[in-house]
Amino acid sequence: MNQSYEETLVGTQLVRPNPGARHEMICARLHEFVRASVVNLSSTRLLAPRSKVKLSADTIVCPDLALLTVATGKLWLAAEIVSSEDHAPDTVVKKQIYEELKLPRLWMLDPRYDNVEIYHASEYGMVLKAILAGSEILEERLLPEFQITIAELFRQTPAAGRV
Repeated sequence: MNQSYEETLVGTQLVRPNPGARHEMICARLHEFVRASVVNLSSTRLLAPRSKVKLSADTIVCPDLALLTVATGKLWLAAEIVSSEDHAPDTVVKKQIYEELKLPRLWMLDPRYDNVEIYHASEYGMVLKAILAGSEILEERLLPEFQITIAELFRQTPAAGRV
């Protein structure tokens, strides 16, 4: 998984850098918990981390986590793990793209602050519904079996060989 990848954001090709080890750990943990919650949902398909998702003729994104509606193939939830070295494409450009797309759900995970911003689409654009941290629980009513505490999501695993 740990390699650079390309996205096309409104016609502009962008090579994104290799995600770091902590980013990949958070991504793997998020996928593990979401995968367990969608296994019995025939209406939703979980893509592999950073799979290409074509949103329009000039926009292809690679969210860290993407859930599609099986019936239409449309993206309904994207999760982006913010990288401190390369955050503008996620926090500014892609967020605007998702807003214009009226993406139903967007999760912005920020390892710099160990928090998650939850956005929902509305008739007025993306609405920030919550900023979760610590012992608060990330959950989604459209994924009834999914929940994880923010502390667990961002938990640092001890280095190998250390106690």
